Amino acid sequence: MDFPNIRIKNFEGPFDLLLHLIKKNQMDIYNVEISKITNQYLKYLDDMKVMDLELTSEFIVVAATLIEIKSKHLLPKSKKEDEEEEDQEKNLLEKLIVYRKIKKAAEFFKEKHISSGELYTKKPEIIEEIKIPESNEDLLKNLTLLELYNMYNNLLEIYNNKRNTANVIQKKIFVDKYKIEDKMDHILLLLKENEVNRFSEIMAKCECKLECIVSFLALLEMIKLRKIKVYQSNNFNNIIIERRDEVEEE
Repeated sequence: MDFPNIRIKNFEGPFDLLLHLIKKNQMDIYNVEISKITNQYLKYLDDMKVMDLELTSEFIVVAATLIEIKSKHLLPKSKKEDEEEEDQEKNLLEKLIVYRKIKKAAEFFKEKHISSGELYTKKPEIIEEIKIPESNEDLLKNLTLLELYNMYNNLLEIYNNKRNTANVIQKKIFVDKYKIEDKMDHILLLLKENEVNRFSEIMAKCECKLECIVSFLALLEMIKLRKIKVYQSNNFNNIIIERRDEVEEE
């Protein structure tokens, strides 16, 4: 006789399980009783072993951390050990809070992606005035069933062509190709090779509009940090960029 398969709730990671236990025990995430949920956490791990579910190293590491924190609560300790224990517990809870924020953000974007399929936008167009017969009888006068059918299909085709199907939420979030920090390092490298550089020359080497914007923001940040000097003799003249020396930076 085959026994029925028993499944427990699947958790994406140890923090997912901890959040479940905190919610189950009606605790505030900013004031979690670690010692109270440790035994429940270990019980879930035992159940997962019985069900032959794979236990990753992340679950085991968090379990070891919970046991260590709980054991320190039970033992007498000095002031220094008490501070170290608080730091360890605080570090775990801070990671848990960040995980919850990321999880909520992921759920928010998931809902937005699902709801995006229910939204339809329309391409811009010039609406021309069409004269409609005053009598409804004249509107369909002398029309055959085939002509009416063709009119209906044309209306559907016109409607589909007006829909802006390109305006959808992307499933992937691409990594930024250009970063302000990288551009700052690049500009400093240029200033090491040449003491004076022109803003127009830096812009001319940019591949696209986005790279130009990031380069400009990098220059503004370097001016703010007093890493460079920027001046212009007259309006619409070349913007000259110079590196500040160490004395000027101080």
